[in-house]
Amino acid sequence: MENVQMGSQGKGSTLLNAHNSDLRFGVEVSLLQIHRHNQNPREEKQAKMQAKPKTLTHSSFPPLQNPNLKLSPPILWLRKPTFSIPSFHRSISLSCSPNFKTQNRSSNLKSYCISPSQELSFESNEALVGEKNEEETEEEETRVEIKGEGLANQSIWNQIKEIVKFTGPATGLWICGPLMSLIDTAVIGQGSSIELAALGPATVVCDYMGYLFMFLSIATSNLVATSLAKQDKNEVQHQISNLLFIGLICGFLMLFFTIFCGSWALTAFSGPKNAHLIPSGNTYIQIRGLAWPAVLVGWVAQSASLGMKDSWGPLKALAAATAINGIGDVVLCIFLGYGIAGAAWATMVSQVVAAYMMIEALNKKGYNAFAISIPSLNELLTVLALAAPVFVTLMLKVAFYSLLIYFATSMGTHTVAAHQVMLQTFSMCTVWGEPLSQTAQSFMPELIYGVNRNLAKARMLLKSLLTIGATFGLVLGIIGTGVPRFFPNIFTPDQKVIQEMHMVLLPYFLALAVTPSTHSLEGSLLAGRDLKFISLSMSGCFAFAALVLLLLSTRGYGLPGCWFALVGFQWARFSLALQRLLSPNGILYSEDLGRYESKKLRVA
Repeated sequence: MENVQMGSQGKGSTLLNAHNSDLRFGVEVSLLQIHRHNQNPREEKQAKMQAKPKTLTHSSFPPLQNPNLKLSPPILWLRKPTFSIPSFHRSISLSCSPNFKTQNRSSNLKSYCISPSQELSFESNEALVGEKNEEETEEEETRVEIKGEGLANQSIWNQIKEIVKFTGPATGLWICGPLMSLIDTAVIGQGSSIELAALGPATVVCDYMGYLFMFLSIATSNLVATSLAKQDKNEVQHQISNLLFIGLICGFLMLFFTIFCGSWALTAFSGPKNAHLIPSGNTYIQIRGLAWPAVLVGWVAQSASLGMKDSWGPLKALAAATAINGIGDVVLCIFLGYGIAGAAWATMVSQVVAAYMMIEALNKKGYNAFAISIPSLNELLTVLALAAPVFVTLMLKVAFYSLLIYFATSMGTHTVAAHQVMLQTFSMCTVWGEPLSQTAQSFMPELIYGVNRNLAKARMLLKSLLTIGATFGLVLGIIGTGVPRFFPNIFTPDQKVIQEMHMVLLPYFLALAVTPSTHSLEGSLLAGRDLKFISLSMSGCFAFAALVLLLLSTRGYGLPGCWFALVGFQWARFSLALQRLLSPNGILYSEDLGRYESKKLRVA
């Protein structure tokens, strides 16, 4: 005969004295398994353990199981208990009692500390525990469902206000470069049409080739945000140091490319008929090339701040860089007469100052932005894997815009000068749609993959993004078209250039109006990790638009033909992305998460 004393909450302690032949059915099964477990010779060599009375605290967390005791699950438990670390200090509290000992001289049975789900107790007590835990679990699930429904029922107007509040300061990430190039275009156009025309191919080398390294921004935001979620500050510092090293190396590579291959790149874009543009363009890119290391390091620092949900740092850097560039252009170009060289110096200095401000912003957060470390091969592969789809997309965009400049350059000085003005204003307007892509990548994942997964809410968010995108597109289209139509003298006094500008106003408006909506759709696809479709669709759009551009240019349609090819490129991207998202098998309707999950590619 053995004495078993078990504690039960609300009932007090109950002393059970039972012989092996008088045990209840459930207790008999449990003791039989204990007896078989103790027949192991290795177990007989262990010292006798003291049994510890337990105090059961009802909780919604699953109880702790004893790893040394193999018992069948109680019949009254609706689901098998699982081991949970957080539940250890919440579900049960164990206290050792020196006065309570269990001895068994006949069979050398030992007492183990067992979980509440495996206690030897009355059937009524087990039913009480099971019912209470079941009720608490149902209450938890109800609270989660109610929370999800509340989010889904949020009005579109509230969503729009939330989106605008999130994206407002972050707009500076995309405005800085095009804004400074636009200032250069306006100032240089006041002095010389030849220098204005030379600015076209020079901008390709300085700005568009830099967009190829935007994968650093994507990787930085992702890795920093992931490390912050783990609350590991050392890991955050390590990721920042690795990416700063990669950015610095890429910056020096671009610097050396500009020094040794800059003239060759300009000649390739300008063509043999525009050899007179090479000297002015080469002066511009050689001066701006000095800032390449600072530019890419600044991008990494800026993206790290955004990963830490700090959008005011980029806004301050934008304001400082824009002010320095504008003042420098006016002083060096207009008052001192340095022309395109003065504009290059002003832009270069403003970029260096902006990079320094971003680095200082990181230092104020407690990180050392001046510390760099060499990443391992696996870390390099991780960065490349994260940014691969975005890299392909950006590369194809840059390639198409470069083709536009290439064909426009072959049409003469006045044509390429007009194209440069229109393309810079177009770039300045399109960046206002980029924050919509960032918003989709920030808010969509939790609705598609998160704990509070709600596809209805995700579709409503997409509707809000499209509403804002359509509004932005209409406003930007009107403003962007109205400025060169009614105020062309801001950019150049040359009437031939102005005439060429007015010829492309219609395709300019059509291409600009759809761009913000396209950004919101592509950002939603990135958030849903539909990476394969993004890469393939962009490749198809590029091939289609490049073929149209070639046909229109060779058949003598001039600059309007180039811009109608751009219209086809933008609307093809919009149509394919919208069709994908509205498809019944798309990420916003499909319940099968595994179809779009990627083990090696992650998007922030």
